Amino acid sequence: MGFLGDEKKSFFGKLQQKIQDVILMRPEIDEETFDELEEALITSDIGMETTMRITDRLRQDIKKMKLHEPKEVQERLKEIIKELINKGEEAHKIVGEYPLVILMVGVNGGGKTTTIAKLANRYLKNGKSVLLAAADTFRAAAGEQLQIWGDRAGVGVIKHQEGADPSAVIFDAVQAAKARNIDVLICDTAGRLQNKKNLMVELEKMSKVISREYPEARRETLLVLDATTGKNAVSQAQEFGSITELTGIVITKLDGTAKGGIAITISDEYELPIKLIGVGEGIDDLKDFDPIIFAENIFE
Repeated sequence: MGFLGDEKKSFFGKLQQKIQDVILMRPEIDEETFDELEEALITSDIGMETTMRITDRLRQDIKKMKLHEPKEVQERLKEIIKELINKGEEAHKIVGEYPLVILMVGVNGGGKTTTIAKLANRYLKNGKSVLLAAADTFRAAAGEQLQIWGDRAGVGVIKHQEGADPSAVIFDAVQAAKARNIDVLICDTAGRLQNKKNLMVELEKMSKVISREYPEARRETLLVLDATTGKNAVSQAQEFGSITELTGIVITKLDGTAKGGIAITISDEYELPIKLIGVGEGIDDLKDFDPIIFAENIFE
């Protein structure tokens, strides 16, 4: 059992079935096997380039290792996927030193605010003090939404009026975090990718405020991506990666209808580690991402 609990989630079940149908149901591995395997991977939201890399490597390894049995081939495929998504054990962990400032970035509707609430809850359960900063001053009611979560969790929220300068919110939040001796400051940010230049300037300014006012704090900048948006999530990773320095990725809604191959594509195309995954709507449904367990789940 992995981090998705007892219930077999759709992506793992479907991809597992597709791979078994393609590899294990054949007397031998031939070119047709590879064509079908490519189709199985692509239809599970694994990008074309990543799919070709996986199948090319599998072809080479079958020859080099003289693999004949379908079971051996499936085992090798699992190892290739593991290697693709594993950035090293430490890379997948959120910084464990305090004080810590976490900037959460990502488009609206991707589960950013919910993830902030889940993350705050997690730290509270681990005995850490938490403060939230509502620096998305652009979207109507974003601050109120965060305030509701903060009230539920019993966590303070620093917010200004709608349309205020986000960096001013960050400044006040940093001062409050220092004065209250807070362990973790989690900052919500605007997600309007359609105005990239403004967002870039905004994120840069916020980052400078944190560096100047709180040089002793450790930092994380996490990009929140919605697994159900499939290939759109890949382009968002590209866009946000070009406008701010990211330290890791959170993939939300990795349950229900999500195909989940997005986790493999993003791990392959970007050097960024996936650090957390959202696997349900409950407050405790935010899990550490373990690349080994993720790959095992596909094949178990």
